[in-house]
Amino acid sequence: MNFSDERNFSSYFIIVAVLLITGLVLWNTSLFMQRLKDDERTKVQIWAQSQKALNSEQSDDYLELSIIIGATNKSIPIIITNSRGNFVRDSLGKPDPSYFQNLSENIIDSESRLQSFLKKLKSENDPIELDLRDTVQYIYYGNSDILNKLKYYPMTIAIIIFLLIGVIYFFFTTSKTSEQNKLWAGMAKETAHQIGTPLSSLVGWNEILKTENVNPEYIVEIEKDIERLKVITERFSKIGSVPNLEDVDIVEETRNAYTYLQSRSSKLINFSLNLPENSIAVSLNSQLYSWTIENLVKNAIDAMRGKGDLKIDVSDDPKRVFIHVTDTGKGISRSKFTKIFEPGYTSKSRGWGLGLSLSKRIIEEYHLGRIKVLKSDIGKGTTFQITLRKSEVIV
Repeated sequence: MNFSDERNFSSYFIIVAVLLITGLVLWNTSLFMQRLKDDERTKVQIWAQSQKALNSEQSDDYLELSIIIGATNKSIPIIITNSRGNFVRDSLGKPDPSYFQNLSENIIDSESRLQSFLKKLKSENDPIELDLRDTVQYIYYGNSDILNKLKYYPMTIAIIIFLLIGVIYFFFTTSKTSEQNKLWAGMAKETAHQIGTPLSSLVGWNEILKTENVNPEYIVEIEKDIERLKVITERFSKIGSVPNLEDVDIVEETRNAYTYLQSRSSKLINFSLNLPENSIAVSLNSQLYSWTIENLVKNAIDAMRGKGDLKIDVSDDPKRVFIHVTDTGKGISRSKFTKIFEPGYTSKSRGWGLGLSLSKRIIEEYHLGRIKVLKSDIGKGTTFQITLRKSEVIV
């Protein structure tokens, strides 16, 4: 079992353990509340027996029974009804207050509120029958204040525990993401280091070629590729660190990236470029921006299988600038509009699936912009959109 498997096992174990603890807490709370509910019913039954004895001809200690009745219940609301389940009324036809216990004055003062409260008591517990000498009465009772408050306790515990699960999940997710970022940064810096050695050698060999009778055009092209390798090396060296942003003309930067890619792409790709005539200042890292354009263009060429139309255009509004890269490739299903930016996702048999994820990181994390699939039709093509904020600096 490797480290990743151990970490996943640990996270699953913790989540399962938390769920088990949650279940045990809720189960024990349920048992406790049921026991409390049973105890309250027992109190009401004792109270009912006291009432029955108080009304019995055999009762010879009225004071003792009155104390029992008063001491047995100080918190459980009670309404005693007649055999038909209606209020026992006094000589004036009003509900007799002596048949209520532990009800607020606000309820007793209004018969409509009494009716509503009696209906509530009937829904909470089954009544206790009170068989007196010459009639039958029913005792309806509700839950005490402490029981009413406790019924929200399991919900509160459950919410707290599920929040704890969320925190644990977030911790493991961010930990995993952090490790991945460190891995990619380490690989990128190592790649930059590895390219640096042969690049230095190529620079030396190019200087030697200049002293030989070599076609100058060859030297110029070699120097272009050497410069390109230097740019690539610098790109990789910036992964994992915050890049420096400068106010530059994004129109010119886009034109430079376009020109380089057009000259080194298949002649079967029909490139077109649509740029505004005026300069647009954007706070930008030129190398990382050109890398993003390169990733989008290469992705488009792959989607068109090396043949088709590719268009890059730049437009703006008062606060933002929009860069669109449009191809006539196979298209992307809507369900994959966000998935294609995930690290490791690729529809090709070869490749690491890092181009679009790196582009997203460059645009959204480093430049605080946004990159997305603007639209795509299967079999017709796709348009990617980059959105960046304008700089107030005039270039």
